[in-house]
Amino acid sequence: MTPAERPAVPRQSPSPDESRPPEDRRHMLRRRWLTAIIIVLLIGVPAGYLAISAGQSRDSGRDKESEASATGLQNDWPSKTQRRIYDVPVPSDATDVRYFETNSWAVSKLFVSFRTTAAGLAEFLKDSGTSTAALRPGAVAISAADGKKVGWTFASGHDWAGTRHAQKDPLPTQDITVDESDPDNPVVFVVSTATP
Repeated sequence: MTPAERPAVPRQSPSPDESRPPEDRRHMLRRRWLTAIIIVLLIGVPAGYLAISAGQSRDSGRDKESEASATGLQNDWPSKTQRRIYDVPVPSDATDVRYFETNSWAVSKLFVSFRTTAAGLAEFLKDSGTSTAALRPGAVAISAADGKKVGWTFASGHDWAGTRHAQKDPLPTQDITVDESDPDNPVVFVVSTATP
């Protein structure tokens, strides 16, 4: 067979990879940087937003708590809802009633103080789920840190008695301290802690 008789073989077109010149280093670096920027934008920005949002939320809670502590105890009765939620049944004969509430995402506390009668104290403790027999003479059940939040100091020279009434979640726990220096008119201090 002569060359003229041979069938013509069509020339194959080069593959796309063969037709492109090799990528130069500068273009390759630019492409990698662009990919890295896109990844940062897709992952880093939302993550940063979440971190900033969480920080602002935490700071907001601290601001609210410091705002509330600046005003201190309110010279008034806690609302019926607060008394029910925190299980603090202030007796009807109570006088000089004051309260303060703090809230955070982990713990909420109601601070209440009031003066009552011996019968009112017994009624309060019974309605709270405990009794006068649970009061330990000389004991202060409220921590110094909690007392400091509202300006309570439990100095010597008073007839203190205290008890802790712990309950299963979601019921609150009450730390109760009583000044029995005047047994007919005891002063009751309560910190009721609820965990949402």
